[in-house]
Amino acid sequence: MQIKIFRSETGTHKSYTLPEGEIPLLNALSYIKETQDASLTFSAGCRASVCGTCAVRVNGREVLACAYKVKPEDIIEPLQYHPVLRDLKVDKHKAKETLQKSTAWMHSAQEASLTHSDEKLSERQTDCILCDSCYSACPVYAVNPDFLGPFALTRAYRYSTDKRESKAKSIIDNIQSNGVWDCTLCGECTAVCPKGIDPKMDITMLRGLSVQEGYQDPSFATQSFGTPDFGGGGFGFDPNAGF
Repeated sequence: MQIKIFRSETGTHKSYTLPEGEIPLLNALSYIKETQDASLTFSAGCRASVCGTCAVRVNGREVLACAYKVKPEDIIEPLQYHPVLRDLKVDKHKAKETLQKSTAWMHSAQEASLTHSDEKLSERQTDCILCDSCYSACPVYAVNPDFLGPFALTRAYRYSTDKRESKAKSIIDNIQSNGVWDCTLCGECTAVCPKGIDPKMDITMLRGLSVQEGYQDPSFATQSFGTPDFGGGGFGFDPNAGF
């Protein structure tokens, strides 16, 4: 079978032939590098869907190369919104800077008794492997490169709901600009997460926490809903006409 892989030197896709059969994409990339094109460049790490290093896009959808099974005519490309170093290898430093901007870590620890429910509240968020799949899938980056993004906001939710964090408000304060209100809630981040994390829901919950702290959607505050016309306007109802 044949697949196409993006090559950075030419900016085009090059076709490669693979043996028939179901194999992980990472194995296929290694096979191509060893037998057909030693210059092909990609990233790999644990090979067990733990490190997130091998994330790429297949047919426009983010996947982990070590877990995805290759299909005929697949088109393999690097993650979006990342500087391409070579072929499928990208620079993830800028994406990780969103964690610093969101200050998504424990600020001031305090003694707290955690129940099983408390642990479950952020258990899934802790599974994030920083593969950047959600970052690449997020359409907001196409118009706002300063957006904090799904994994930074998921991490912010994880710490802002932790009873051991005594300064949770400071985290909420730091995700207002280019943060929770800029998300379109499209759910693309949730769809591609290899660990089943739901950033869309986490961001929705962060909006609720923001409202509790006195914040509101800035775009909502500037919207005009107009003045109801009960006369001869849109409703055709004259309040002085009687019944």
